[in-house]
Amino acid sequence: MSPWKPCKRRDFIQRLRKLGFDGPYSGTRHQFMIHGQNRIAIPSNAEYSVPQLRMMIREVEGILNCGITVNEWNKL
Repeated sequence: MSPWKPCKRRDFIQRLRKLGFDGPYSGTRHQFMIHGQNRIAIPSNAEYSVPQLRMMIREVEGILNCGITVNEWNKL
């Protein structure tokens, strides 16, 4: 099992699209992506640190009702 690595914003958005999210759309403070009736905020950082990435992935896991392992994330 490989460790989590920082992720560029563009790569994060592409991976969310592969998971079925639409967007990003412009919001008041952040852009956001939509999956069904749920939305996730996309911070404007150029690159996400590992703790920030893990926090956002946990939110995605809650929306999708499934876990995402390091290997699954890296394959997207």
